[in-house]
Amino acid sequence: MKQTFKKSERLCSKKTIGQLFQKGSATTRTFYLFPFRLLYMNDPVWIDPVPSHPDRVNPLPAILISVSSRNFKKAVDRNHIRRRVREAYRLNKSLLFGTPDKPKHPPAYIVFLYTAREKISFEEIEKSMKLALARVTVTQS
Repeated sequence: MKQTFKKSERLCSKKTIGQLFQKGSATTRTFYLFPFRLLYMNDPVWIDPVPSHPDRVNPLPAILISVSSRNFKKAVDRNHIRRRVREAYRLNKSLLFGTPDKPKHPPAYIVFLYTAREKISFEEIEKSMKLALARVTVTQS
């Protein structure tokens, strides 16, 4: 798998984002893993792939990365953290699919909410990202 991060992997749909952040939703699941709070859900089209759409068999999840302006007043700081989280995801997104002998099915949409109140190192973010991606796929399969 190429380590890219294309436009198709970004969550842009306001409707889907609204569904993910809807309180009490039965389709959205969530958990905390410092420094992240993850929200994720499946798309019914991706769970049961349509034979006429073979490209939907193993799609990459669409993700959203959010850093609170309450904790980081300067946009420079928010963008720096967002870049670190995006890079950690890009390098480790292959964990979502498992190995060929033990395939995993990732969720269709994932939101990473950065909850720490200070900047943390890229190494810590990457370590947490690996754990978060492993946990998301374990709960899905």
